[in-house]
Amino acid sequence: MKLRPALPTDTPAIAHIAADSYRIDFAEILEPAALAQRGLAFFQFYLGEKIDGITVAMANEKVLGFSLVTDRHLDMLFVARSAKSKGVGSTLLDYGEAHGITTLECFRDNRPARAFYERRGWRLARSYERDFIGRARAFVFYQKP
Repeated sequence: MKLRPALPTDTPAIAHIAADSYRIDFAEILEPAALAQRGLAFFQFYLGEKIDGITVAMANEKVLGFSLVTDRHLDMLFVARSAKSKGVGSTLLDYGEAHGITTLECFRDNRPARAFYERRGWRLARSYERDFIGRARAFVFYQKP
């Protein structure tokens, strides 16, 4: 597996990973109407606009996962279903940590993600609600000591 900055040509693959992750991983966190607003078309546009902050994990010319970082904050880290539990998320997180990420946020009820970050030494700084897709949602904010 290798990591590299995302290219505009990676946008379809990373958008597919993000849309698939939202649809499956957040099915019990977000209602269907909210999930429908985070489909493939949304992510193609959104991630296309953020391409400069994205790092992709690749193997055999296939995108396995990606991270989006803004100002030392991990905005997104998603792994393709076919690459889950194969070290892709850890590799992307290691890379981000080595390049200065210090904070991240996730849904309070995203227990698998929270367990992953906590196993990796991230510490819960606070819980809060904020507007997301039209209503207040519960989030947690983590910091790396």
